[in-house]
Amino acid sequence: MNECHSGFNAPTTRRGVLQSIGGGFGLVGLSAMTGESLLQAATSPAPGPLSVKAPHYPAKAKNVIFLFLNGGVSHMDTFDPKPMLDKYHGKPLPGGNPATSNTTGNLMRSPFKFKKYGQSGLEVSEIFPLVGQCADDLCVVRSMYTETPTHEPSMLMLNCGTLQMGRPSLGSWLTYGLGTQNQNLPGYLVLCPGPPSIGSPLWSSAFLPAVYQGALIRDDATDPARMIEFLTNARNASLSDQQRQIQTLEELNRMHLRGRENNLELEARIHAMEVAFRMQTEAPEAFDVSKETKATREQYGQGDFANGCLMARRLVERGVRIVQVYFCDNKGLNWDSHADIMEHKKLAFEADRPIAALINDLKARGLLNDTLVVVGTEFGRTPVLENRAALAVNNGRDHNHLAFSILLAGGGVKGGFIHGSTDDFGFRTAENPVHVHDLHATIMHLMGLDHTRLTYRYSGRDFRLTDVHGSVVQDIIS
Repeated sequence: MNECHSGFNAPTTRRGVLQSIGGGFGLVGLSAMTGESLLQAATSPAPGPLSVKAPHYPAKAKNVIFLFLNGGVSHMDTFDPKPMLDKYHGKPLPGGNPATSNTTGNLMRSPFKFKKYGQSGLEVSEIFPLVGQCADDLCVVRSMYTETPTHEPSMLMLNCGTLQMGRPSLGSWLTYGLGTQNQNLPGYLVLCPGPPSIGSPLWSSAFLPAVYQGALIRDDATDPARMIEFLTNARNASLSDQQRQIQTLEELNRMHLRGRENNLELEARIHAMEVAFRMQTEAPEAFDVSKETKATREQYGQGDFANGCLMARRLVERGVRIVQVYFCDNKGLNWDSHADIMEHKKLAFEADRPIAALINDLKARGLLNDTLVVVGTEFGRTPVLENRAALAVNNGRDHNHLAFSILLAGGGVKGGFIHGSTDDFGFRTAENPVHVHDLHATIMHLMGLDHTRLTYRYSGRDFRLTDVHGSVVQDIIS
């Protein structure tokens, strides 16, 4: 195990004394540096853990924007039309009712109509009309499946490739493998107005060095400079004073790190302090969506999710490797429509415009080819209605981990394309099933990484995002 020391150890050997004296001479020289030279040193960082790293092979995408619609979006009401549900509405599911988490009834048709869009003729529900207009840029994977119909482990699976806490997230693996292009901002940023029931483990770096964890942006902050906690300078020190303090503290920390080279937490703290200083000038500008034109802001609409999508575009434009935007409030499970599937209409009204605006905006700026947009949810819902006495209304659907849909756009995937299918009623995958591990392997492939080669040795074992599973879905790659 790595040994962590909280204090500064006095040297007990002649070599240690000389090293300390040498460090002292370095600080004397540092104190004589001019403000200009300090600024150059602070804004021209030496290669660090987030420096850009070469991919395993030429990448189709450079950045990822992951929009997470947590709670379980119903695929047969959004992106996977099922005419047989109309025909057999109110009748039992052939083969008997599914064994789901709650009591279920008979088959229930979708209350929403589907329409074909674009040259591809891709069918999308009426509750996503603007996303439908992006049909020719969309790749819809209709044959997703996962292990369990329970929210927490399924959210962990989609975010971290495991059912249990304690593994690094997708974003952490990507920044570990590739670094990030902008050294003045974190490589992995998370926007989440109301954290899901699990919270930070969904963007944790776990046993990877802490520098690769997601940095949470506070959407409740009115001042862009305060959207990342502890970023602002509480003591109002001048820039030159801060530069001098950072340089001095870095030297002291480097002295403390000698002989403790395997102390990843200490290394991460040193790097975080350096990045935090540089972020004071760049981050407020990057987070300030008011700098966008009125037309652009109106294109995205209003609300937390709309601001998150707009900010995601601003961040990848500035070289952030991966941005994750959660669609949720303080309750955390918006799309969990057990009682009434009509709730999906209200939620889609808040999600449709921002998603479409993001895709169109990236495309207009020439960024969509290099940016992979993923719109995901942890599982789907049943084709039968949920029938529980505890519900005020019985017009909803229970959880279904055996089938759901994921949207992809840009970043080297085929547009106007459908991969896989579910059975006639949307209960199970039927053709070309895609597990979450396969999705992760494909995302990493598009980013130029071989998911079997990107590993990290921990506790005597080589870990990877996909564990010992996963195959790249070659069919969706352009």
